[in-house]
Amino acid sequence: MHALILGAAGMIGRQLTKALVASGTVGGAPLDALTLIDVVQPDAPAGFAGNVRTEAADLTAPGAADAAIAGRPGLIFHLAAVVSGEAEANLELGYRVNLDGTRLLLDAIRRAHLADGYRPKVVFTSSLAVFGPPLPPVIGDDWIVTPASSYGTQKAMGELLLADYSRRGFLDGIALRLPTICVRPGKPNKAASGFFSGIIREPLAGQPAILPVPETVRHWFASPSAAIGFLLHAAGLDLARLGLRRALTLPGVSATVAEEIEALRKVGGDKAVALIRREPDPAVARIIETWPEAFATERALDLGFTADASFDAIVAEHVAEFHAGT
Repeated sequence: MHALILGAAGMIGRQLTKALVASGTVGGAPLDALTLIDVVQPDAPAGFAGNVRTEAADLTAPGAADAAIAGRPGLIFHLAAVVSGEAEANLELGYRVNLDGTRLLLDAIRRAHLADGYRPKVVFTSSLAVFGPPLPPVIGDDWIVTPASSYGTQKAMGELLLADYSRRGFLDGIALRLPTICVRPGKPNKAASGFFSGIIREPLAGQPAILPVPETVRHWFASPSAAIGFLLHAAGLDLARLGLRRALTLPGVSATVAEEIEALRKVGGDKAVALIRREPDPAVARIIETWPEAFATERALDLGFTADASFDAIVAEHVAEFHAGT
């Protein structure tokens, strides 16, 4: 098996690479080659005996998508994207990366399929932002897609392209609507949802964090390890079970900001909670208020996807990895 990870230098990309190398297999097949591509060159993984290629490339540059699949990887993880806040602030950049990059990749695969029968499995990371108001308290698998942000619109377009190219037989695709990943390690990014991680991560590190929305805001979460589990499970799944509906909303944990803060208090005490500063941000609030709060994900559960047990468990995972012994 030859696996290609697009967006390999990001947090999920790095953790996915580590998990693949540790396993040595993907979808039940031995992993003997890895291609890692991002706009900055990803690090080559340590301890991998197979062939590794790392490259800095912009998927929207002429010829870049064709070059990315030149080695005919059997499995492609398409993680590369401009995050929600940045996509809203920079319309042109968001559409170029999130829509055009996806379209160019799928078109490169289509051309290769027509030339030599190449038909890879493509795992595409979508988002809950494909849903928008008016929303019920809990969204089922049959709820319509009505994005209310540019990021959500771009991801919805990617889902439709993936489904159409799968229907035509050019590739075998699945779009995973990931919950918001929390607690996301590393530095803050430009995602509108970034504060959900920030109000846990920064106080536990003794640093202040900004909360731009009310504590009553409720959202849908998954830990980084759960997200990697989703990707690996999708890689080994018989996608014929999806039929024509190639987008899948994934299981998660529904929690309010207030419940997040109480989970922080349990591990960091009042001292950590005191580091959270309430600074309302109308731009962030406008985006967040269009996002759903909770889901009923029977399709994903029936297909074997599993979620975290609770938000406390999500925080405990972060503490165990980054604050053990403190």
